[in-house]
Amino acid sequence: MADLNDLTAQEIGRRLRLAREYAKIRQDEAAKVIGMSRPTLVSIEKGDRRVRIQEIQVLANHYGISVNALLRREAVHTDLVPRFRRLRETEEDHTGEAVKVLNDLVKAEVELENILGIERHKNYPPERGINTGDVIELAEQHAQDLRDWLGLGSGPITDIFTLMELDLGIRLYQRRLSSGSKVAGLLTYDASIGACILLNANHPLERRIQSAAHELGHFIGTRQAPEVLEENEKFLSREERYAQAFGRAFVTTRKSFEYAFRQLTAGSNTLTRRHVILLAHQYHISREACVRRLEELGLVKKGIWAWFEANGGITNAQARDVMGEAAVKSDPVKDDADRPVSHRMELMAYTAWKRELMSESQLAELLNVRRLDLRVLLDQIGLEEREADDLFKLPR
Repeated sequence: MADLNDLTAQEIGRRLRLAREYAKIRQDEAAKVIGMSRPTLVSIEKGDRRVRIQEIQVLANHYGISVNALLRREAVHTDLVPRFRRLRETEEDHTGEAVKVLNDLVKAEVELENILGIERHKNYPPERGINTGDVIELAEQHAQDLRDWLGLGSGPITDIFTLMELDLGIRLYQRRLSSGSKVAGLLTYDASIGACILLNANHPLERRIQSAAHELGHFIGTRQAPEVLEENEKFLSREERYAQAFGRAFVTTRKSFEYAFRQLTAGSNTLTRRHVILLAHQYHISREACVRRLEELGLVKKGIWAWFEANGGITNAQARDVMGEAAVKSDPVKDDADRPVSHRMELMAYTAWKRELMSESQLAELLNVRRLDLRVLLDQIGLEEREADDLFKLPR
């Protein structure tokens, strides 16, 4: 068991408060469980009164967390869940599920990085702010500014996910949520942890690309506030309109997109499904996003997408007729999202276990997997490692 003296009373109180809020338990209920008044529990959570080990054991059991996870020095206790809960007072199940998934992923990744001494690279541009000015114009300008800052030019972005993770250092997770979940993405920012984004891996690749660009807009414009992106949102705040416009402008810059469209339709008098299929494929976006961007830029008449929808849409089968097998893009994230633990987390967990920095039980709890499944994973990675000789040793 972790040593109670390793942490200050203030840190223990903070961890207990976050664990209670994460479990959706009120202070008066928690105080009753350990036979004390609510003001006394408040004093414990503030660090004014040091908690006893027996009290921690009872509270941890009631909160559904182990004492070790509460007191382990390297354990990461984030406040992502309370932040989102305050944002959405009428939190629905799908939002709560997505926030919990993001919170658990961040906690596990950051703790493993801390234990292994992995320093997270961050290359964040300044937050721009959107308090004044036309949000659409701001979004267009900020999107181009970010491209220039990253040295991207104005052409199609081949892999926005890698760009966000490696070039910017954003923590990006793509995991499957419950079927029927309306959540497309989440963004939160914490000064110590950094920017964290979750995308719903149930969505098609093109949809996730647009969601990623949308959340990137919130990161650039208003990163201090947590944000939930849901399907078919009817009320669009100033921040939401900015993020939508930023996402479109970042993925399909005005100059480059218009040039590609002019090249593709040169000599044509009408827009066809073939034009849309080819242009959408070139920019790695959905056919709907492609047409709506053309409408927004005034390159086609308003209402074109509505006409397509009313007349059978633009189907995957039609895309295959035009492009053959090239119409089906590889989406390895789908396979990774089907795994209980991502490939990178598996490797970090194995290294932590091999170095005896964490036990099997601690890792199973941290990764939220059965201990038996974890043992199979550790054995598999260990076998692969034992097959290698000195030739494969990595230079350090």
